[in-house]
Amino acid sequence: MAYPVTFDVEAPEEFDKAQVALRVLIVIALAVLQIGSIVFSAAYLVLPVMAAVLVSQKGAEQYLAESETGATKWLRYLLAFYSYMALATDKLPTESAERVVKLQVQPNGEPTVGSALIRIILAIPHAFVLGLFSFVFAIVWIVAAVSIVINGSYPEWAASFIKGYLRWIARLMAYMASLVDEYPPFSFENGGDAAPPETPAFGLGAEAPPSEPAPGGRPPTEPPAGKGGGAPTSEGTG
Repeated sequence: MAYPVTFDVEAPEEFDKAQVALRVLIVIALAVLQIGSIVFSAAYLVLPVMAAVLVSQKGAEQYLAESETGATKWLRYLLAFYSYMALATDKLPTESAERVVKLQVQPNGEPTVGSALIRIILAIPHAFVLGLFSFVFAIVWIVAAVSIVINGSYPEWAASFIKGYLRWIARLMAYMASLVDEYPPFSFENGGDAAPPETPAFGLGAEAPPSEPAPGGRPPTEPPAGKGGGAPTSEGTG
């Protein structure tokens, strides 16, 4: 079964070099001030806390029912900004984030305050792996920026890596916001695989298993019906 969170973003055929130069300056300033890591860490901690607060106020059912205009909507804006800074798009979410990124979330589960907060700990493996990949991402980002300045676009392999990295972040954020119950996969691919559903046990409403043959290789036969469903009786001769 596919993971209930998908993400995609379309890169332009040719980037605006002036905007790319502006983003390079912003990234340099963020790196010098060490704000970039602070922003990601804040999102990592704020999302579970906000989810816990909203679940405690509205309840799990209402929180998930309003996710399209609530948590999912704000995740789209956050991912649209990430996509813009990651050189995945030239569009800023000035009016609608749906025009920049395609984030689809199928809410499920029954989140509680405790389950929302414990995800700060459960998601540590993802944060660690994404932190390792961030060094590779920085190199790919520099290659993409230089390629845009020279050619107006960057190689397909760089686009695939940047988009896959953003997909991973999108799935993690939806999980941290308690929008989905399934643990996110460690994958750059869209969707990924969730845990397979359990096979229902034989019971009411389930199809009965086929009968096993009787000893001797012959199928079992039902006794002929008599009065009251019993076996026929033999009459004595008189």
